[in-house]
Amino acid sequence: MIRRTFMIAAASSAILAVSLTAFAQQRSKYGTEEEAKAMLTKAVAALKADKTKALEMFNTGEGGFLDRDLYPFCFNKSDGKILAVSNPHSKQYIGKDVRSLTDAKGKVYGPELYAAAQKPDGQISEVYYMFPRPDDPTATPVQKESYVTGVGDVGCGVGYYE
Repeated sequence: MIRRTFMIAAASSAILAVSLTAFAQQRSKYGTEEEAKAMLTKAVAALKADKTKALEMFNTGEGGFLDRDLYPFCFNKSDGKILAVSNPHSKQYIGKDVRSLTDAKGKVYGPELYAAAQKPDGQISEVYYMFPRPDDPTATPVQKESYVTGVGDVGCGVGYYE
């Protein structure tokens, strides 16, 4: 009887431990600050390896460059022209000057993105603004924090929604 009780308790403990581990490993519906930073690091490495291929992958979201609500965006450091954005609901921005971007509350945040890219390559700046999530059909703007850096002749960023 004691042995049976012990075996049931041990099995229950094992099931509970596995369940808690599985629960802890479930990914959130939305990306995190750490995941945004990691994607920016990955984007910078891709740009350094092959800029043309990297920008193409950013525009298509291939290679893991569109993960839930995380995605890179890039623009020319010279004229601010937006070159790539993985967000399927932001393709209309490609070709526009990043310095002209204004959020839903009227904040002109584009010049901050542009200025962040002008700093020495590898120096990461934070820019805050309101922007809709890529999966939101209502396009309701929410607070976003983007990490932006320069990579050669382009500026790139990846942001997460707070």
